[in-house]
Amino acid sequence: MSGFDFTIPVLVVLVLVVLFAGVKTVPQGYNYTIERFGKYTRTLAPGLNLIVPFFDRIGAKLNMMEQVLNVPTQEVITKDNANIAVDGIAFYQILNAPQAAYQVSGLQNAILNLTMTNIRTVMGSMVLDELLSNRDTINDRLLRVVDEAAHSWGIKMTRVEIKDINPPQDLLDSMGRQMKAERDKRAVVLEAEGTRAAQILRAEGLKQAQILEAEGRREAAFREAEGRERLAEAEAKATEFVSAAISGGNVQALNYFVAQKYTEAFGKFATSPNQKVILMPMEASALIGSLGGIGAIAREVFGDNAATSPTTPSTPPARGRSVPGTGSNS
Repeated sequence: MSGFDFTIPVLVVLVLVVLFAGVKTVPQGYNYTIERFGKYTRTLAPGLNLIVPFFDRIGAKLNMMEQVLNVPTQEVITKDNANIAVDGIAFYQILNAPQAAYQVSGLQNAILNLTMTNIRTVMGSMVLDELLSNRDTINDRLLRVVDEAAHSWGIKMTRVEIKDINPPQDLLDSMGRQMKAERDKRAVVLEAEGTRAAQILRAEGLKQAQILEAEGRREAAFREAEGRERLAEAEAKATEFVSAAISGGNVQALNYFVAQKYTEAFGKFATSPNQKVILMPMEASALIGSLGGIGAIAREVFGDNAATSPTTPSTPPARGRSVPGTGSNS
């Protein structure tokens, strides 16, 4: 076997080794930095890449996906001297691979310490009640401060969250008593406001009832006055008609008018509330006799023509006699 035959396989193997050494495959979500004689030259993107063998080498393999970093529990003293235990979580993403690889040593450790320091700074400037009720504000402040500090490292802080805030047990007991006192106070205040509102509503209802009652009395009085006025008008018209009939010589209208008033007077006398027992010995012909007396008076006023009325009794009372039927004992 000649030396040439031996050299060819060696060259083939050497070429294959050089090719394999110069071909680099980068997985999706990662970036590789390339160093030539220890100096950064370029960054390999995901996929198939070629480098100069024996001169270039991979410096750092960086995960470009968003990553999660747990912040361990630490003690924080608040502005009002409350000692609490706090832990959290941070999300970050590498945007510039060379900066993340060469601007800081130990990227995750640097981010962790930066986050813990700013948690103590931010939460230490607030009182305990603000810490418990304003977590969104705390998270926003932490994110802004940590992202600004880590910007030079080529990373982006996407989120910083406080997970748990644990005050000591004695402080929790005090907070529980305070919460119970506040709730009792609010219950008393609400009860007092309810009583006040009920009293106001009752007063408003009584006021409206009195107003409506007064309006009803006013309307009733108005109606009653209107009724009396119309009754008086009817009475006046009736009297006018009777006077006209008497002037025309019709004594029958006068007899009817006087008999009606006479009967109404006896009815009112009988229904009077001041009388319990009424004794009235009166004959049935007394009322007719009174009408006869009225007819006699009419004849004296109007003459003999009035005597032709069919209602005039056959035996009129003589002049000067008293009208019968007016005497009654009660």
